[in-house]
Amino acid sequence: MTHSSAPHRPLPDGLHPDTLALRVSTPASHYGEHSEALYLTSSFTQPDSETSAHRFAHPDAGYTYTRTGNPGVTAFEQRLAALEGAEAAIATASGMSAILLLGLGLLKSGDHVVCSQSMFGSTIRLLGTDFARFGVQTSFVPQTDLDAWQAAVQPNTRLLFAETPTNPLTEVCDIAALAGIAHGAGALLAVDNCFATPVLQRPIALGADLVVHSGTKFLDGQGRVMAGAVCGPRAIVDDQLAPVNRAAGMVLSPFNAWVVHKGLETLALRVRAQSAAALQLAQWLQQQPAVERVYYPGLPSHPQHALAMRQMSGQGGAVIAFRLRADSPGQGRARAFHLIDNTRVCSLATNLGDVRSIISHPASTSHGRLSEEQRQAAGITQSLVRLAVGLEHLGDLQDDLRRGLDTLAAP
Repeated sequence: MTHSSAPHRPLPDGLHPDTLALRVSTPASHYGEHSEALYLTSSFTQPDSETSAHRFAHPDAGYTYTRTGNPGVTAFEQRLAALEGAEAAIATASGMSAILLLGLGLLKSGDHVVCSQSMFGSTIRLLGTDFARFGVQTSFVPQTDLDAWQAAVQPNTRLLFAETPTNPLTEVCDIAALAGIAHGAGALLAVDNCFATPVLQRPIALGADLVVHSGTKFLDGQGRVMAGAVCGPRAIVDDQLAPVNRAAGMVLSPFNAWVVHKGLETLALRVRAQSAAALQLAQWLQQQPAVERVYYPGLPSHPQHALAMRQMSGQGGAVIAFRLRADSPGQGRARAFHLIDNTRVCSLATNLGDVRSIISHPASTSHGRLSEEQRQAAGITQSLVRLAVGLEHLGDLQDDLRRGLDTLAAP
């Protein structure tokens, strides 16, 4: 049987992101496969020595070794960049490795970073402790206080870094305003868009320079693999980030790239459905006597509700945090554990963005390695519970939470 390559038909301009999530990819092989191929190979043979030398000197000219490039990884990068409205994207082994790459590629000893104090716990440690060992100073400021961001800027500030909404309290920052502060100081603004995804929020369109993702979360959507990415201008991605990524080997594996690449095809459907369910669940939680406060951008009670509705395409995302009533930190921890341990449908895990709902206790898991002072600054109390809403039936999720909520003794 002979095979000939079907002609590659370029996509027209102006396609909706929902279409781009299905159609942006590398060209099919000569077999003409409709679903993207999986390239499980560590190296690529070369037609001759001259071509080999050229490709090793110019990685964009062709594939040589999977640490420096793989067609499946390229396909994921191209699709994610299209969804974010970025010129380019670079894939990494995890979300945290994407943040590490951002620092290694853009910062040097003596540089300064301004970062939200409400960032993910590992991000705070990486910037505040690990990078500090190499002479990079970081100032942590309240997420929503623009004056604090501006006041923290120094002559050597090179990067402003925010996560919006934050993990787990769903604080929302004004991306456009932060971009103005960053650019006024000659710095870059990077935004962790993990919670909102490009379905609900496109930070580059709002003025951000770089977007960071943990593809492990919503981009995959089924809790299967680890992945990360940075999206931004081609000059930064290709000239500053790619050389570091190739040298350090923080690259995304071809299999994981293929999984997340396919996950992007259903991203919009999942995120919109999960966000709609999260809003109803957040409204229900507000009515429960054992719940003191619910943190969800889609609720009018959320401090940044109006901003979130403008900035996040009118939806609040799929992650809810809520604080249980308690008279002391010890009691708060016990009550949170009681609620979590009485669930039967929700999974007790620390991931999010899965089609299966996940419940967790941030103070002892995702933020457990922070000092108590750092947790207090970030608003992470012992009575706080995080719920990443999946695609189960809403009534089943309510019944699952009610098992614990209805059996909590009054504080």
